[in-house]
Amino acid sequence: MIYLGVDPGAKGGLAAIDENSKVLFAVPMSRENLVNYIKKLHNDIIETNDGVIACVEKVGAMPGQGVTSMFSFGKSAGFIEGVLESFEIPYQLVPPQTWKKSFSLLHKDKKASIETCKQLFPGVNLLPTERCRKESDGISEAILMSLYAKRKLK
Repeated sequence: MIYLGVDPGAKGGLAAIDENSKVLFAVPMSRENLVNYIKKLHNDIIETNDGVIACVEKVGAMPGQGVTSMFSFGKSAGFIEGVLESFEIPYQLVPPQTWKKSFSLLHKDKKASIETCKQLFPGVNLLPTERCRKESDGISEAILMSLYAKRKLK
């Protein structure tokens, strides 16, 4: 079984782990990455007869967020769901409070997600690109969501 985690934010991430909790990929969220990695994952699943399940962070409007940015964010969330549906990948929308609670991350800053991810997955690369120096909380949260899927969404 393959477990997919999706943090749909503008600085979000996309990650997958296998049954042994080995990180298969962990990349920044973009439409291109989503389509390419899901396509590759889908082809690998067909070859190995593995299943896949996705945990997608359930997103909503934030206080003070403008109408245009809310609309754009909604379009992005719909795009993610559409890609998963088109590849027949089952997914569950999970509120951040739910998955973060399972890692004791409620009411903690983004650095806590990075540190928790590094403890659970030592040696994982959380840099969005080779040139970046700052680790991505979006990628770390996507990895944590994939682990949440493994633990809770079987």
